[in-house]
Amino acid sequence: MASVGLTEAQAREKDAGVKVGKFVFAANGRALAQGTEGGLVKVVADSRFGQILGVHMVGPHVGEMLAEAVLALELESTLDEFTSVIRAHPSLSEAVGEAGLAAQGRALHM
Repeated sequence: MASVGLTEAQAREKDAGVKVGKFVFAANGRALAQGTEGGLVKVVADSRFGQILGVHMVGPHVGEMLAEAVLALELESTLDEFTSVIRAHPSLSEAVGEAGLAAQGRALHM
């Protein structure tokens, strides 16, 4: 398990305008190929400006994937910036980008 920033509940306490995107590893090609499809990435963002407020992950290797989420929070990145990052394919880190896309209603592999 790996997490940075506000949880969905904490974000909603501060402001009712919150976007949440989730992406399960079962829809990720790399996870399926490795037999590690038991995982999830959740992105919490401000609905007004799209600023990333928190990223939470459960599953294999998520500790190694947290760095990009930490950087996004440190740089006050928006969902648009977060989802425009090119990630290697096939990789588990694609699930992070897909969760961001899901928060925007644009996930590709749901």
